[in-house]
Amino acid sequence: MNRERSIGAGYGMLSAVLFGLSTPAAKALLGAIDPWLLAGLLYLGSGLGLSVYNLSRRALSQERREAPLRHADIAWLGAAVLTGGVAGPVLLMTGLQSTSASSGALLLNLEGLATMAIAWGVFKENADRRIVVGALAILAGALLLSWRGGAGGVGLGAVAIAGACLAWGIDNNLTRKISHADPVQIAAIKGLVAGAINLTLALLIGARLPSIGLVVGAGLVGLLGYGVSLVLFVLGLRHLGAARTGAYFSTAPFVGALASIFLLHDPVTPQLLGAGVLMGLGLYLHLAERHEHPHVHNPIEHEHLHTHDEHHRHDHDANDPVGEPHAHVHKHERLLHAHPHFPDLHHQHEH
Repeated sequence: MNRERSIGAGYGMLSAVLFGLSTPAAKALLGAIDPWLLAGLLYLGSGLGLSVYNLSRRALSQERREAPLRHADIAWLGAAVLTGGVAGPVLLMTGLQSTSASSGALLLNLEGLATMAIAWGVFKENADRRIVVGALAILAGALLLSWRGGAGGVGLGAVAIAGACLAWGIDNNLTRKISHADPVQIAAIKGLVAGAINLTLALLIGARLPSIGLVVGAGLVGLLGYGVSLVLFVLGLRHLGAARTGAYFSTAPFVGALASIFLLHDPVTPQLLGAGVLMGLGLYLHLAERHEHPHVHNPIEHEHLHTHDEHHRHDHDANDPVGEPHAHVHKHERLLHAHPHFPDLHHQHEH
């Protein structure tokens, strides 16, 4: 298996595992915490936890390995926070007020479809037939797993939930534009800003803070299921692009369902088994992908964590960091070659 794909797939799957495990944990907290307030606590726990880690990392080390966010990244990050951290949760809470649980769960899986559709249609990530079929198989498994039958209604509530999924799909693709930068810094800022806004809105509409134990519990769930998961998702974007990382992340409902069986004693259903088969097929098609053709790397100057592989043949000056991997501003000269590749930081060419 190609090294870049195996690394990116690992990040995407682990991100899905952490987010999937957070679902039954958040479900257990919902009985005692207002849903909108819980969303704010989850995001804020993510932002605060990662900020503490970031400060500790800087205090213990003189050298910064990852590239920091630069001025040119702020617009992308701000748009990602507004769409995925603010608009998405607000639309979701609005939609859930008038939509059944079964329809809501079904519609939430539109996030993966939105992520892939935007990546392919707007940002022109390459996708062959195998990748498209694999992505659809993973999504079909997620939809099957969510389906509970019965009438759910497709009114304004359903439209609002679909809008939330679209917002998160936009967020995922916008975040890809800054995936060269420090993923911990990205996730910390998103968590702090989105958490503060959602918490403030929840308190303004009458929600009340629960006990300190529940607040800490929600924060820890948010740190792992939203914060660390987002860090891993950003790393996946760096290696695979938005569409493929989004496909791997779409396995999160399956992980959540398995966790519910072991932790909440939910029954094993034919839907779960069928979803596992479909997602297994989709993952196989993705992992078996081989995309290779002659392609041109146009001259570019950027900054990100890297080693001196075939795409990084540059000189260093006295101010550049020593040891590898490291991050500094570097230039790529025009290069024409052929090798297996994916829409990562260096392969965003047209087909």
